[in-house]
Amino acid sequence: MFYRRVVLISVSAAACLSAAAVYVFTASGSDDESVAVPVPDSQVTAYCKALHAQLPKKVNGLPGHDLKPVSPLTAGWGDPTIVLRCGVPRPAADDSENTDGVEVDGVGWSIEPQSDGSFRLTTTLRKAYVEVVLPKKYATDLGPLTDLASAVKHTIPAGI
Repeated sequence: MFYRRVVLISVSAAACLSAAAVYVFTASGSDDESVAVPVPDSQVTAYCKALHAQLPKKVNGLPGHDLKPVSPLTAGWGDPTIVLRCGVPRPAADDSENTDGVEVDGVGWSIEPQSDGSFRLTTTLRKAYVEVVLPKKYATDLGPLTDLASAVKHTIPAGI
């Protein structure tokens, strides 16, 4: 009986460590443009696929390109890459009265400064959360949000 518990715990620990390693690998921004792909419910996935089909070819004058793994829930533009992920969880920052926000062409965004000088912006009051990470190089420019606003408004319904 004791042996079986140890084996089950060891197998469970190995599975958790493997899952953590996969997450760290896919979530880290590396030279191969890897990003963590969100795993939302089916309705949010449908909104995100519609958004992906409407995304502009260029954002802030920068050409679009695929990220790894290729997914209709992610998109990228430029180098350094402006990264969009659709279907992310509601950010904890939305619960803080100290979180800054901005509205660009009818789309509200919460603003989270990152330690590397980049900004993570996430839509507010939409049926799906869309996250855009602006690298430090573009962090003071709202042009990317302006370019994305129309696609977000037309594919992700307002509401919560």
